[in-house]
Amino acid sequence: MRERIGEVTFGGKPVTLLGDLPKVGERARDFTIIDNELQPITFDKFKGKKLVILSVPSLDTPVCDLETRRFNAEAEKLGLDVVILVVSMDLPFAQKRWCGMNGVTRVLTASDHREGSLGLSYGVLVKELRLLARAVFVIDRAGVIRYVQLVKEAGQEPDYNAVLAALQGLE
Repeated sequence: MRERIGEVTFGGKPVTLLGDLPKVGERARDFTIIDNELQPITFDKFKGKKLVILSVPSLDTPVCDLETRRFNAEAEKLGLDVVILVVSMDLPFAQKRWCGMNGVTRVLTASDHREGSLGLSYGVLVKELRLLARAVFVIDRAGVIRYVQLVKEAGQEPDYNAVLAALQGLE
């Protein structure tokens, strides 16, 4: 497994990411994550949909909370053919509790805690912390990655406008 050191920081300190970050134009990579009902989800579930994958460290942190709420609000305007998937290492129970407490109903949250499958496949698993780095992947209906944003500092929000522009450019 390839290690990439210093591409992102947590609290200003460089960390090691495991795996390779996908490139625009590549086919989306498969993964197995767990939904809030403890059922496995693979990439196949999203075939034929526009998919935004948000990789976040933990929903119980201020920036992840803000990001997830923002994308939940944006999802209301995007239509049912767009799926926004928020993936963290949080346990499914914690994700379900967080969504219920915060009225988050339009984004889908899922956990990568078992295998780190999405983290390794998409090159965002932080070796030192076993958390996911903050990143965004926009995937078209054909399963091709159309936009990648790796946020350099975990404590910063992604560029929302760039993500939404990439999504609007999809057919």
